[in-house]
Amino acid sequence: MEPIFLFGIVLTLLFLGVPVGLSLGLSSILFVTFFTTDSLSAVAISLFGTGQHYTLLAIPFFILASSFMSTGGVAKRLIRFAIATVGHFRGGLAMASVLACMMFAALSGSSPATVVAIGTIAIAGMRQVGYSKEFASGIIANAGTLGILIPPSIVMVVYAASVDVSVGRMFLAGVIPGIVAGLMLMATIYIVARVKNLPAEPWRGMSELFDSAKGAFWGLFLIVIIMGGIYGGVFTPTEAAAAAAVYSAFVALFVYRDMGPLKEEPWIRETDTKESRIGFKAWIYALSFLLVFLVLSFFVVGDDKTVPASMRYMWGFVLSACLMLSYLAWRGGGLSPGAIIRLAFGGVHILSRNLALMLRSIRGAVFGEETRHVILEATKTTIMLMFIIANALLFAHILTTERIPQMITEWMLGAGFNWFTFLIAVNILLLIGGQFMEPSGLLLIVAPVVFPIAMELGIDPIHLGIIMVVNMEIGMITPPIGLNLFVTSGITGMSLDRVVKAALPFVGVLFIFLIIVTYVPSMSTWLPYQIMGPEVVTQ
Repeated sequence: MEPIFLFGIVLTLLFLGVPVGLSLGLSSILFVTFFTTDSLSAVAISLFGTGQHYTLLAIPFFILASSFMSTGGVAKRLIRFAIATVGHFRGGLAMASVLACMMFAALSGSSPATVVAIGTIAIAGMRQVGYSKEFASGIIANAGTLGILIPPSIVMVVYAASVDVSVGRMFLAGVIPGIVAGLMLMATIYIVARVKNLPAEPWRGMSELFDSAKGAFWGLFLIVIIMGGIYGGVFTPTEAAAAAAVYSAFVALFVYRDMGPLKEEPWIRETDTKESRIGFKAWIYALSFLLVFLVLSFFVVGDDKTVPASMRYMWGFVLSACLMLSYLAWRGGGLSPGAIIRLAFGGVHILSRNLALMLRSIRGAVFGEETRHVILEATKTTIMLMFIIANALLFAHILTTERIPQMITEWMLGAGFNWFTFLIAVNILLLIGGQFMEPSGLLLIVAPVVFPIAMELGIDPIHLGIIMVVNMEIGMITPPIGLNLFVTSGITGMSLDRVVKAALPFVGVLFIFLIIVTYVPSMSTWLPYQIMGPEVVTQ
């Protein structure tokens, strides 16, 4: 009787329009007050414990990194690179939008942020070359859901915290499914483009591909820092999130200069001579290569005692110097020592000027209006999400203390459920719940309930996590609460009904993908097994 009351009051509050966090918290307090002998101090302890959860500390840092990446002009560089890569295919601009969403997902960990950052630019671009507004909006709404599947993912962090599994394994498990989902959407677009004779962008050559890759490099290098740092043993996932936030702020303020006091200051001025420009580019390429080499070598062989740090530094400097000399000789027209020295010193002038500007603008960059606005918006998002998570964890605590998951486990096993039918039930439950609740809150409620049953039936906990994340993806594009639908409606000015109809054909692709993920567990488990081994459940 008590479990029926607990779930009944939650559903009643939700249908009355009470926010998710308040519904979960209020129902938990009422249940503790009237149906248990526990003191209300247990509620306070549970809520306080949320702030002490080390894994959950990654969430505010990933949100802050996403905010800087969304504001710092990374999206337009990713879209340019995606167009240079696949834009020449039939329907290439739409396929490039999906590819750009995949890349931005690997930077932000957020689905709505991906829709806003990529959709704002990509939808307008697709409209200009003849795509219908509905088609463009449907693509972005669906491709944006990859933000919670491709690592790093905030939803994966929430799942790992709720059932105490490895965040690192969850991130690895999302790589192959994320790529497959993106390719399935791109393949669908290509088929539709062939049928409807949608336009293809002209092939702009390898030079455009390399130039766009250079522009997107500093944004995409964040992926290397997060994933390489975690799996190289340098960072925990929480520390990687903090490093990502600092790096994202640095790139937005000082490298791309799309915000902050250097916003109107280009790296190279029109008054700089041709020789100075060549020398400056040589320095930038050499220093960038040195940074990447040292970071990657540290991740790969940092713990190897046979490869001392001095050797890594020596090879890094030697290779960087060779790269610099090669570029100067190529652009300078020969290997004349005098010409090379003249070009190099010319580049030092531009480099020193920019370094001086960066040093003088640190205070304005850190405390400037745009930076404060980004931090404020990230803080608002963090508070909203952590309030939901805190109350959902309180609700999950009540479920655990009342042994409700064990009661459901015994009932399902007694009813003859096996792993196949159980996963069908989980998918149906999550697909229905995803239409009415925010992903993190729903996951925190459902995961503690279904996790013990999955363990009894021999289902891998990492595989279960990816199934749940994919269900959350679909929930974000199904009415009435699908968040991506509202975000897409907001950036396009279309009514919600039109956005739903536009997204519906591509939702079918994600349903097919859900079936594949559910019943092909190796898609999720192969990569984490190869790198980190299987997850060991001790609870």
